[in-house]
Parts: sequence; C-alpha cells; structure tokens
Amino acid sequence: MKKFCSIIAALSMALALALPLNAQIQTPAASPTAEVKTKVGLTDVTLLYSRPSIKGRTIFGTDKNAVVPFGTMWRTGANSATKISFGDDVTIGGTAVKKGDYAIFSTPGASEWKVMFFTYDTPNSGGYGDKTAVATWTLKPQKVAEKVETFTIDINDQTMDKASINIIWENTKVSMPLSVDVEGKVKASIDRTLGGPSANDYYTAGAYYHDTKKDLNKALEWVQKANAMSPQFWTLRKESLILADLGRKKEAIEVAMKSLAAAKKENNQDYVRMNETSIAEWKK
Repeated sequence: MKKFCSIIAALSMALALALPLNAQIQTPAASPTAEVKTKVGLTDVTLLYSRPSIKGRTIFGTDKNAVVPFGTMWRTGANSATKISFGDDVTIGGTAVKKGDYAIFSTPGASEWKVMFFTYDTPNSGGYGDKTAVATWTLKPQKVAEKVETFTIDINDQTMDKASINIIWENTKVSMPLSVDVEGKVKASIDRTLGGPSANDYYTAGAYYHDTKKDLNKALEWVQKANAMSPQFWTLRKESLILADLGRKKEAIEVAMKSLAAAKKENNQDYVRMNETSIAEWKK
C-alpha cells in the first residue's frame, strides 16, 4: 500500500510539473487580424490586415511620439504586412494593376499621402523598404467627422464595375478608386456560352459515357467532336479505346498511332507505353 501511494504521488507530481509546459494562456490580440473578401463586378478582392486601435494615442502628425509620424513609411496596419489580392487585372486611380497579391505601404502627410503597392512575397513588413514599388499613388487625405477608434481598410462605394479602397483611422481617410473589366468578362462568357460546347466539354461528356458504359456510340460521337476541335494525346487515346470497345480495332489502331505520336512529342512516357501496349494487343 505504501508503495502504491508513492507511485500515485510521483504521478501527481509529474502531472503538476507538465501542466505549465503544455497550458496556453489566451488573451485578446492588441491588433486583431481582419480578412475582407468581396467581389467588385466579377473580380475577387481580398484584404488581410491587422487592426490597431487609438487607445488615447496621437496617430498621425509631426509629433515624433505619434504612432505614424508624417513622412514615415508605414505598413498600413500592424504586425504583418497588409496584403491585398485581386483575382483579375484591375485599374486603381488610373494605374493598371495585374492580378495577384500585393503588400500595401503608405507614407502619410498633412496634405498628401503616398500609397505604394509592392509584390507580396513575405508577411514580414520589414522586408519591403529596399524594394521597388509596383505602383504608387499620391492621394489627398480627407477629414472624417466621427473619430474611428480602430484602423480600418474597406472596399466600399461599389457599383457594377467600380469601388473605393478606403483607408480610415482616427479622423483621417484616404480613398483609391478601383475599377474592373466587367464588360469584357461578360462578353467572353456570352461568347463561350452561345458558341456551344468546348472541346473539353465534348471530351468530358464522351469520357463519362465511355467509362460508365452508358452509350459507346454517343461517347464516340462526342470524343470525335473534341478531337476535331482540339486533338490531344489523351483525347485521342480515349477515342481509340472507344473504337476498340466497339470492335473497330483497325480504326482504333489508326487513332492510337496519332495519340502515340502526340505523346512522344510531349515526352509523356505513360501514354507512349499505354498506346504501344494497346496497338500490339489490337494487332493480334
């Protein structure tokens, strides 16, 4: 019994010592992370940034104790570099910006702000100071009547093909006009839809009918339409397999030879091997 009590005591001590190592105390973040996802027209726009609060401090100004002294390059947020992403090419303040991810930096001033986009390659905000900005805008700050306690970036004032990127904190706001190509994307979508099925649509339908053994003749019709539009080594391979399953092995070999030649050209050894195996088998 004494030995048993000693074991229990030892285990209790080990558990007590382990708990502080594994336990994690959670407290609210001083500058919580925010993610904003929206569509402007047909274009996806995403913001990822941290939101500091005023907490009685001077935010912008000539005072060296200001959180963001005038003339100082700022990460436009807190913690990591602020990230903005565009799913398509856009235009901001008359400047074309390619689709992709960008880090937003700014240099606030009393009468003008300079806002810079850098190609986003690291969340470390200290890594951008020596890089060249992809685009730069000079903006006039606006005074807002009601003090904004927590730093905010939003996508607002949206219409069919336009919006504003707004940077707001304390009593200051700067806005950047954003425009996207809606007409071009809609026209392309209309042309695709009214133009009928694509080669990939025909191939997908034919492959499904073949693989599920629904209707080999219909599968052949669709895959042949795909190959008439855009022959690829894998679509030609599918046509040869359907022909073989229909008992039309001479035609299957002819199509398989085309697939073999295309696969060799693309250096796809898997399709080279599969075609060579099938041709040899169908020749028996």
